[in-house]
Amino acid sequence: MNSFEYEVLRQLPVSHTMVHTIRQIGEFRGKQELFKTQSPQVLETLRQVAVIQSTECSNRIEGVTAPLARIKDLIDHKTEPQNRSEQEIAGYRDVLSTIHTNASEMMFTKNLVLQLHRDLYQFLPGEGGYWKQVDNEITETGPRGVTVVRFTPVPAFKTDDAMVRLHAGFSNLLRSQEVDPLFLIGTYVLDFLCIHPFRDGNGRLARLLTLLLLYQSGYDVGRFISLEQIMERTKDSYYDTLYRSSVNWHEGKHSLLPWLEYFLGVVILGAFQEFENRTGLVAGGRGTKTAMVIDVINRFSGDFSIGDIKERCPTVGIDMIRRVLRQERDEGKITCVGRGPQAKWRKSG
Repeated sequence: MNSFEYEVLRQLPVSHTMVHTIRQIGEFRGKQELFKTQSPQVLETLRQVAVIQSTECSNRIEGVTAPLARIKDLIDHKTEPQNRSEQEIAGYRDVLSTIHTNASEMMFTKNLVLQLHRDLYQFLPGEGGYWKQVDNEITETGPRGVTVVRFTPVPAFKTDDAMVRLHAGFSNLLRSQEVDPLFLIGTYVLDFLCIHPFRDGNGRLARLLTLLLLYQSGYDVGRFISLEQIMERTKDSYYDTLYRSSVNWHEGKHSLLPWLEYFLGVVILGAFQEFENRTGLVAGGRGTKTAMVIDVINRFSGDFSIGDIKERCPTVGIDMIRRVLRQERDEGKITCVGRGPQAKWRKSG
């Protein structure tokens, strides 16, 4: 019924690439710990940005959206949610805050999962905190509007038993220290999504549980770089690798490799690389917010606007963004295309 029971994880063929990825993550983790003692003010700015981006991106992946200004006000508790989308965003905000504050003290059990799901839907009474009561399906709608079933999760009546067994398998291997915790965390997330224990909110809660488990294993890069934003940026790979690793999951004949390669190489290692890039720009004489804007500019593959940058740097003011754009233009790194509010910018060369 899950990867831990069928020995799928114990028999995982680990490639040289995977070994190298784990080694790089360990090296980045050591650098991050050093930076935390030297530049706490920089990390606080990164943390504030990550909270906004994580809340916005994780909800947007599931089609739950709101204007950025409203999201910022909700995160800062300056307003109350006005509709269903804002109620779900406010719930995500609170669960994320709980994990950031109390991760080390939280006992990772199925009851904690139920509690966090309840809190995720706290502004929608009666919708959270219990397993699904009817069977669900993971579907995909094609460009012609045709919906196909990509995966059939565990049936509703088996959900509680499946979650009990999933947590038992995860906890036993974690205690035994036979398998690297990063492999265990990635495998838990895959199995959680294959069980799909709730009627709604499975994807968002899976991403929150990812943060919790990483924090508890000493990997807190998600506190400063939004893992959810990386997943949204690579959404096609996110869904594709989940699907490929879920094939034959019920029979215990699935391959963890596609998902784990994405989870470890793209998301976790990618977050550490982004962390080092941003903090490196600061160490090189750039301010934190300037570094964030430059990092975002470097990631654009086509033309971009001030609004595009603002969306990705929610804590940076328009005047600061314009100042950085002028500096980059004067250094010959970007050029302005067009005039007025709709003007676009383009990287040189």
